[in-house]
Amino acid sequence: MKVLKFGGTSLANSRTIKLVKDIALKDKKNKFIVVSAPGKQTQEDTKVTDLLYAGYSSYKRGTNFDTAFLPVKMRFKGIVDDLKLKVNLEPDFLDFKKRLEKGAGEDFVASRGECFSSKICAVYFGLEFVDAADIIKFDACGKFLSEDTNAAVKKRLAKSNGAVIGGFYGAKPNGDIKTFSRGGSDITGAIIARAVGASVYENWTDVDGFMVCDPRVVKNPPIIQMVTYKELRELSYMGASVLHSDSIFPVRKSDIPIHIRNTFNPASTGTMVVPTKKYVSGEFSRKERLITGIAGKKKISAIYLEKSMMNDEVGFARKVLSVLEKHSISLEQMPSGIDTLTVLFDCNNIQDAVIKKAFDDIKTECNPDNIQLVRDLSLVAVVGHGMSKRKGTAARLCGALSKADINIRLIDQGSSELNIIVGIDAKDYDKALNALFDEFKND
Repeated sequence: MKVLKFGGTSLANSRTIKLVKDIALKDKKNKFIVVSAPGKQTQEDTKVTDLLYAGYSSYKRGTNFDTAFLPVKMRFKGIVDDLKLKVNLEPDFLDFKKRLEKGAGEDFVASRGECFSSKICAVYFGLEFVDAADIIKFDACGKFLSEDTNAAVKKRLAKSNGAVIGGFYGAKPNGDIKTFSRGGSDITGAIIARAVGASVYENWTDVDGFMVCDPRVVKNPPIIQMVTYKELRELSYMGASVLHSDSIFPVRKSDIPIHIRNTFNPASTGTMVVPTKKYVSGEFSRKERLITGIAGKKKISAIYLEKSMMNDEVGFARKVLSVLEKHSISLEQMPSGIDTLTVLFDCNNIQDAVIKKAFDDIKTECNPDNIQLVRDLSLVAVVGHGMSKRKGTAARLCGALSKADINIRLIDQGSSELNIIVGIDAKDYDKALNALFDEFKND
């Protein structure tokens, strides 16, 4: 049995949905289909989820429902009409309006893209519609309930001969809708795959698979034919965006491989994401490369602290981390020396006022001899199981960056020897990715 998930670009309009149907119904093993909300039809177009967020913002400012959400309604009506389906979404939009009037929030609004998309696809594919709100469980505080969900999905889908499920959302015990983070349909697909004991979880998108490096920065990087869970987790976390980084966790519990495929080029072999332990044991094999992939993160900031006898001050690091926790700042890296400590964090979604307050609080709590806020950094990671078997990888990395006239602000290698992360000035990001790709592309 296989579980298939299709992303927003694959469901952008009637033409792409026809391609999805051909893929979904080609193999009788494809019992359960997870779908996203319709994505962009062209580069200038707007995703349905973004239309929903914009509509909600307009509605909260006083615009009436019909006007605020007309673009969403027309988008879905166009798909239904083009596919010549007998699907009436008017009752769904009426329910949408009533629930908003009763105080439904942004998560509910955002989830309607996946909900309506799955209803349309279920009719078009001739499969059952299963509302994700009935099977994807969150607690009252919005925490995902993994085992409760697994039991609910297993019980519900055991009665189904084939179903379409909307990704991205579930519900709390009181029925309020809760969404995963953006891109969360990948997580839903993995949850379904685990619960039904799928042989493989196929994730269909608009690219041929994971590339060794970002093609927007490096010209013509090759596709990674096979990557392990651990490698993918590292690459996804560092910015490789084909698959949501959290989607690994559900399938990892059952050692289910993920197959990244291209809806618009189904003949491509794609990228297989395999259980790390099965790769290490030899059950899955590939032509081993020194570096599996290179990825990075921009807009990193750092707080640098220096204090004499820091190593003798019990709890110094805890004080720093407590301040970050208080301000909901997630730690990226924390390199340290005998009298120095640096905390790095992603500042993409953190307001300057919050960063300044955290900086001031650390200064007050820790009383350092010197403290600095450093902005405009980037992190770049090289990832691969092959590094643990080859001496001199770090030296080559440093040498390649040196030849490109790039200064390394920090370097960190995990104890598993699976990755090496360097911190550099943001202005050198593109140059660093190209330098590292050139250094390791033939290994």
